[in-house]
Amino acid sequence: MSANQPNFFSVIVSVLAALFGVQTEQNRQRDFSKGHPGIFIAVGVFFIVLFVATLLLVVNLVLP
Repeated sequence: MSANQPNFFSVIVSVLAALFGVQTEQNRQRDFSKGHPGIFIAVGVFFIVLFVATLLLVVNLVLP
């Protein structure tokens, strides 16, 4: 990974910010210009699956 590419922590923060709709324009520009789309897609899919699994777990715990 070159120095210009966002590190893994930056990718996670960017994906979470984008999922919540609070991504800054500066970070979005950085991600689109220096990041690889595959890693953002993979992390995004992972967090969406984790979110759905958490919702299913909570619903199954709450309902008898």
